[in-house]
Amino acid sequence: MSSIAAKIFKYRSYTPIPFLILMLIYAEASLVSFIVGLVIALSGEAIRLWGVSWAGSETRTTGAGVGGTFLVISGPFAHVRNPLYVGNILIYLGIGIMSMALFPYLQIIAVIFFYFQYYLIVKEEESFLITKFKDDYQDYLKNVPRFGWRFTPYKNDSVIQPEFILSKGLKSETRSLQAFGIAALLIVIKSYLSYNNLL
Repeated sequence: MSSIAAKIFKYRSYTPIPFLILMLIYAEASLVSFIVGLVIALSGEAIRLWGVSWAGSETRTTGAGVGGTFLVISGPFAHVRNPLYVGNILIYLGIGIMSMALFPYLQIIAVIFFYFQYYLIVKEEESFLITKFKDDYQDYLKNVPRFGWRFTPYKNDSVIQPEFILSKGLKSETRSLQAFGIAALLIVIKSYLSYNNLL
């Protein structure tokens, strides 16, 4: 993994923090923006939960390397190659809309930033997966979009899949759910203290 991509991969859990701080400082939430943003963010979290229930705890790797035991092509992975990153972007966008902070500029900048962050990480992951899974991954690469959504699920019966375990997915997502809940609560508190129309 290149040094730049390795650093981004290692610290990817912390890059949203500056955006979240700005969203809280400049929050101007309304009831409509909060509900719309909440729906978008929950959609992203649902995609993440669906994905980690298939992929397991390996998605929580925070070291310099990337990898995996299985080539997961089930669940959301049958529709998009990187559902966890897509879910993250939807969560960040949803929180941004919930807060309405510096709208729409901060939200647009955040989406562009995270797209390119994940693009750099994914390019490195793809190089590893091509080497490890060879023709199976090459076929998957050709048929499933990197960040777009394929409407019909991709299938390859020759690729062994892990078991779908929702309980493990929920356990893996505990931190994400806690962070999302805290961010939403802080937006509500900030809006209440600012005498906004949210409540």
